[in-house]
Amino acid sequence: MSITLTHRDKIAVLDLGDDENRFTPERLEAINTALDTVLGDGSHALITTGSGKFYSNGLDLEWLSANGERADWYVAQVQALLARMLTFPLPTAAALPGHAFGAGAMLAIAHDFRLMRADRGYFCFPEADIRIPFTKGMAALIQGKLTPRAAVASMTTGRRFPAPEAVEYELIDATAPEAEVLDAAVAVLTPLGAKDQSTLGAIKSVMFAGAVTALTNP
Repeated sequence: MSITLTHRDKIAVLDLGDDENRFTPERLEAINTALDTVLGDGSHALITTGSGKFYSNGLDLEWLSANGERADWYVAQVQALLARMLTFPLPTAAALPGHAFGAGAMLAIAHDFRLMRADRGYFCFPEADIRIPFTKGMAALIQGKLTPRAAVASMTTGRRFPAPEAVEYELIDATAPEAEVLDAAVAVLTPLGAKDQSTLGAIKSVMFAGAVTALTNP
């Protein structure tokens, strides 16, 4: 399934797909195209989600293995998306229907708010166990959004956090039953109303300047 963009009133809902939703080059391009659309269509806020049991498993390691000579380019594309979401000039929420791993969890972290299905799925940075160190940009993103306790617990252990423990460590903001995750995200964003894009984008760019610099200058 390709990504889809729909709306709940004035809230844009970007569905990343119904598979593992890994960041293939084609999916990265499609996501950025959809974000361009959202910025121009009058949306007040943005939700990203998935329609299967995954939010996203992150990097497309199979593509990387087959295209090693383009690894630097690929990582730069992923980090550019993370920086874009971190400073996106609308309120944002990630509605996690299940697993969020690696760079998929980083994309969720880059949103303003995160809500996750209560009874199934894990939030995980597996890098310590799969022998892939964090880039400076990815580490800066995570550490810019999490408490030191949460960063150590999630970045250095490869631990898989079920939703209740993810709330405890403030990796996510809240949980909801499977059928209500998207509605819960809508409920978080609706009261915020419309924001001036240039103002909100500037605020986020200042708030996360260190992470943005690290992500966009690999």
